[in-house]
Amino acid sequence: MKNRIYISELNRHIGEEAVIAGFVDVRRDQGKLVFFDFRDMTGKVQGVILPNNKEAHATADPIRTEWVLEVRGKVNQRPEKNIQKEKLNGDIELEILEIKVLNEAETVPFDVSSDGRELGEDIRLKYRYLDIRRDRMQKNLRARHAVTKYIRDYFSNNGFIEVETPILTKSTPEGARDYVVPSRIYPGKFYALPQSPQQYKQLLMVGGVEKYFQIARCMRDEDTRGDRQPEFTQLDIEMAFVEEEDIMSMNEKLLIELVEKFYPEKKIQQIPFPRITYKDAMEKYHSDRPDIRNDKNDPNLLAFCWVVDFPFFEKTEEGGWTFTHNPFSASKPEDAEKIMEKKDIGSILAAQYDIVLNGFEIGGGSIRNHRPEALIKVLEILGHEAEKIQDNFGHMLSAFSYGAPPHGGIAWGLDRFMMLLQSEDSIREVIAFPKTGEGRDLMMDSPSEIEAKQLKELEIVIKTREQLLEKLKHNK
Repeated sequence: MKNRIYISELNRHIGEEAVIAGFVDVRRDQGKLVFFDFRDMTGKVQGVILPNNKEAHATADPIRTEWVLEVRGKVNQRPEKNIQKEKLNGDIELEILEIKVLNEAETVPFDVSSDGRELGEDIRLKYRYLDIRRDRMQKNLRARHAVTKYIRDYFSNNGFIEVETPILTKSTPEGARDYVVPSRIYPGKFYALPQSPQQYKQLLMVGGVEKYFQIARCMRDEDTRGDRQPEFTQLDIEMAFVEEEDIMSMNEKLLIELVEKFYPEKKIQQIPFPRITYKDAMEKYHSDRPDIRNDKNDPNLLAFCWVVDFPFFEKTEEGGWTFTHNPFSASKPEDAEKIMEKKDIGSILAAQYDIVLNGFEIGGGSIRNHRPEALIKVLEILGHEAEKIQDNFGHMLSAFSYGAPPHGGIAWGLDRFMMLLQSEDSIREVIAFPKTGEGRDLMMDSPSEIEAKQLKELEIVIKTREQLLEKLKHNK
């Protein structure tokens, strides 16, 4: 828009005419004077139409909150008695000379000037594009952008490169349930959406990248809760020729810098971060995500800690073994022989580490198995048969056979981290378009049915539960 000035810059134009554009935040009629509060992405300013400006009064008569306007006015200094020092533009006022209506607005279903906490989640998410207009949501999204940009710069300045990895990948037994995507070209076969870039980032290490990071989208078909979503964002990191200490110290330095730069009002309880073994955490705090704050009533207290020395394996209900983090982890060097001989399995410790903040796990990682024979032994302990190992992980074993460097990494839950920094109760408050607690998108009305034509192209037939029961009954 030609000659438009952002509201936050109006102070530089006192005594001059200026053109702004944005939303009507508040309208107040006081007889012959009509006051408006206008807002754009940078802030708010009060405007007034004086009695002698009949044309502006006529244009303004039908205007209500949330209409979108272009306004030309003179930036005036407020009288000393009317100055509001605590507010942006509290010392100026825009004398409205001309109004151009860019778009009208129907009456909104809720007040966007509040923080939204008085509203139910359903209505906020149904009209999320309106909910985002409120100050709290704008601050959350802009804070997230600032933190993410700093992270990108931090790793770039330390020799890392950001590499995008595929969204359509292969379903492998890594832990959580996959979201699957049917293939039209290969009927009866499916892609999987990535639970994380785990395998790809390890393959990048085989490819000689050495220092990788990514702000990665991840999807897991699991039950949701306040700090979890069907799709979420990870800060994903992998490094070659490293030990646990290298990864932990680099990430700890970044976490400290982020808090000091963007949240100076918050205090980190202890630097360097304390390190607690899994055994001690369970014995003292009865949790592997211990909340070690000295004062849990202090909202600005951040108590980081590392939890280390996790058991590699744990028993399943069926009596077999499963992994505690992921199957690609390496054991502690002193337990490597136990892995290869598949003995004393319950005592094997993994080279794994979690970063915990105020009782929430915000990240976790490990040193990886980079030798194919060690990875095979881990998969055998987990109960995978030789044929299945080759089917599911043959690409990894093949890659490792061509000379994989020792490597390790970590992934942060970026949504959860931002939730804690912004003192929010749910990750939905720091995500622009989240799902509900039941995994639904009320704004887009998804998940939804698809047309019969699309199902036919995919060679998929949907049968209801009733149809299946009827078929079973008929077969009997």
